[in-house]
Amino acid sequence: MIGISKENFSTWNKIPKINLINSCMGYKSANLIGTQSKDGSTNLAIFSSVTHLGSDPALLGFIVRPTTVPRHTYANIKETEYFTVNSITETMIEEAHHTSANYAKEISEFDKAGLSKEYLDTISVPFVAESPLKLLCKYVNEYEIKENGTIQIIASIEKIYVDELLLQDDGFIQLDLGKVVSINGLDGYSVFQLVKRLPYARPIL
Repeated sequence: MIGISKENFSTWNKIPKINLINSCMGYKSANLIGTQSKDGSTNLAIFSSVTHLGSDPALLGFIVRPTTVPRHTYANIKETEYFTVNSITETMIEEAHHTSANYAKEISEFDKAGLSKEYLDTISVPFVAESPLKLLCKYVNEYEIKENGTIQIIASIEKIYVDELLLQDDGFIQLDLGKVVSINGLDGYSVFQLVKRLPYARPIL
């Protein structure tokens, strides 16, 4: 086993250091966040920081990088309060990854990446049609992380759209049935297979 100290990796070139730190935390969720500005401009961006925060109330969070440059996802959420979170499948990897490219606000990543906008019910923010699991979320709060200038967005889950193949009788969403991917680091995509589900753990008497 190789030991790499902070003093050591701090001297590495930028790309290897970024790859090391981004991948050492393990697999992360892979999601596309869809937003729309008040003037109708749509935005789609890949995020690997969406996390579960609680079930009742149903909350999630994600990290926005420093707003020292334009962050269209963040700006649109602040304008309208609503956004969508869309899972990424194996067949969507290249298109989803392309949404990380830097486009001007008036250019939609949906169009450039070749993914389809979908408006469900009367909701005015776009979902990704190709995704088998889609969440409608509403901005609740945000917290500045002073140590690195990022922002944690807190949002409520307002509605869940899920392919019936994935939804089990007990409410469990089995992601591998839809070939939903996760991210290792910044650019490593993996498809998982469910190995086992276990009952709620209780102390051994």
